[in-house]
Amino acid sequence: MCSLQMKLFAVIAILQFGAFCALAAEKPPSNLKKIVVQTTHAEKPPLLNPLIEGKVPELSDNAPVVGPLTPPELQEPVSFSHLFGDNVNLNWTSWDGSLPNGAVGIYNGYTKRTDYICKYNCEAGFYTPSKGPYCNYAWGNKEYHAPEFEVLVNVDNFEFLEWKAGSYGSVPNYAVRTCGGIGIFVGKNKYGLGKVVPQFEAFFLPWEGDEYWYKKYDVLAINKDAYSQHISHVEYGINEVELFHYPPETMRISSVSNNECQAVTKTVTISKVSEVESTWNIGRSTMLGITAGITAKIPLIGTAGVEFTGEKTLQFNRGTTLVESLSHQVSIQLSVPPNHSCSARMEGRKITADIPFKARLSRTYANGETQWTSINGIYDGVQIGEVRAVVDRCEPIADAKPCQ
Repeated sequence: MCSLQMKLFAVIAILQFGAFCALAAEKPPSNLKKIVVQTTHAEKPPLLNPLIEGKVPELSDNAPVVGPLTPPELQEPVSFSHLFGDNVNLNWTSWDGSLPNGAVGIYNGYTKRTDYICKYNCEAGFYTPSKGPYCNYAWGNKEYHAPEFEVLVNVDNFEFLEWKAGSYGSVPNYAVRTCGGIGIFVGKNKYGLGKVVPQFEAFFLPWEGDEYWYKKYDVLAINKDAYSQHISHVEYGINEVELFHYPPETMRISSVSNNECQAVTKTVTISKVSEVESTWNIGRSTMLGITAGITAKIPLIGTAGVEFTGEKTLQFNRGTTLVESLSHQVSIQLSVPPNHSCSARMEGRKITADIPFKARLSRTYANGETQWTSINGIYDGVQIGEVRAVVDRCEPIADAKPCQ
């Protein structure tokens, strides 16, 4: 009898344990850590879904978007310094509720609307007014909509941007990146804007909640071909001039030796050709070998201050620098005692001036188009002033033959 009761108790215990296990399997995880662990051990989807390769997206009514905003994995903000070097008019600008002047966009012939290039962190996508204040981007087989994002801006349309064909992950030189050191580039195809990721050899298009991908696409790039450049409409900040006077420097020395036994008088002429530079710093470098010039009043730096010539048009020698040759000459009489050597020096004082200015900068590119932008800069000029002759003490000539 006791044995029968023990067997019955064991059967009941096994049934209760099985029911508990079944209930535990059906119960969802109770905290975020368990969810993450379950997700980590779940089977991961393929990086490129073969079912949507090259898919033709179905047109929608362009209604405001609804759906997922930002996946948790991308919520950490990413900050990078300026990406585009000397192309200072090109930058990523934070969205402030309205489209910034110079926003880079395309007319999307497939959807019959204008789309603008945007990014969330490093994920490139598109903004279009009809879909609300979001950057729509593709990530992890889905489309997301970020309310905080950045727009690609080309101020005054000044930088020469162009779309270049690519395929299977290829990108041209000077392709527009979303982040420094990150292999994600701005791309498009006939259906719209998205991102090119060379690592996955594809272009990714955000579309109505999904992520489509394609092997052929276009990539946005900066054209670095030669151009001509001109500075004009220069306005100097006359009240902000800074003059710097340097200590006198010896420019050239001339000496006279008298081996005679009577004093001699000589007129010594000292001349020197000096190169001085004037640079209009415009906050960006100028490509080597291009034609560049300026139309402006030229500062004349003196010991008492700065004056200006009338307006002139000049060609720069290099970059935005003018190089000028200046000739200086002084004459002085030297009275040289017997068996002595006397010297005279040409001495000058360097004066530099920093003058802020505002101007207009124009560039004519290889395609024949001329673009204009406003600039702020600093004029940096050098002049040689207070040139004079200085006579040093005469010195006896060593081992001179004594006079009788």
